[in-house]
Amino acid sequence: MTALTAGPRELEYVAQATGAICDSIETVIEGKRDVIELAVTVLLAEGHLLVEDVPGVGKTMLAKSLAKAIGSKSRRIQFTPDLLPSDVTGVSIYRPELREFEFKPGAVFTNVVIGDEINRASPKTQSALLECMEERQVTADGVTHPLEPPFIVVATQNPIEMEGTYPLPEAQRDRFMARVSMGYPAPAAEMDMLEHHAGRDPLGQLAPASDAATVQAMIQIAQAVYAADAIKDYVVQIVRATRETPLLRLGASPRAALHLLRAAKARAAIGGRGHVLPDDVQSLAAAVLAHRLLPSTDGSIARRSALDVVGDLLQQVPVPQARAVV
Repeated sequence: MTALTAGPRELEYVAQATGAICDSIETVIEGKRDVIELAVTVLLAEGHLLVEDVPGVGKTMLAKSLAKAIGSKSRRIQFTPDLLPSDVTGVSIYRPELREFEFKPGAVFTNVVIGDEINRASPKTQSALLECMEERQVTADGVTHPLEPPFIVVATQNPIEMEGTYPLPEAQRDRFMARVSMGYPAPAAEMDMLEHHAGRDPLGQLAPASDAATVQAMIQIAQAVYAADAIKDYVVQIVRATRETPLLRLGASPRAALHLLRAAKARAAIGGRGHVLPDDVQSLAAAVLAHRLLPSTDGSIARRSALDVVGDLLQQVPVPQARAVV
């Protein structure tokens, strides 16, 4: 499928295909449909996902399930303090018989990069991902090597263990389109997990619901979804509000505005719609913006987290009228 438009047939196809991908992932990650849909939204928006939560709630399993459900290549990188940048991006090795250097690709040369416990690597190693995530390429010894699309980094980190960790710098966090917390499953979902997963590996039973070429075509369709000027202005006003509130000392970047619009387009495509609604922007604002924001002293005193501030700003920024977006 190579369509570049967002016509009714194409959008119906995207809705059905993404629904099948989510259903496939849900056979492994039970009771977390909203988290799964956000991961697929980030995939179609050509973004990267940061999964942050306590151990044992399925962060790495979500990344593995996404890779297998879309039938694409994946590589897992276990981030540790002794991991080198060349382990991530690759290294040039001298071949005496040829009298020249040969580039050996690193773990990022795949479709889905699973970065496990990313904050356990040194800042130098973390920074090796910056070019990959933003420009989808690796530069080594003056030579640029493009990464094969689709390409997504799904990184996990544990927010409560501080010993032996290196917090992600602002530049790194800004390159993640969205952050999501898995949360504990509901009692019914946890019972189903014990019933169906205790004696077997659920990932081994997961059947691919798509392939890399189809995902890339769906990405192009999502990019063609229409966003009215009123919607774009709404995104800009939300982002600007994060920079002006005294509760934050670091607001959202222009990249954040771009990520929010792209994610909203992908959410509309998954819903089978050819245009973005304010609801798409509102439903994604917290996941896309909160991890980029830093509370100010006033915000800390008022006990307002970044998520709280985003929620407050969504209540304050005027919503576009329906006639302006249809």
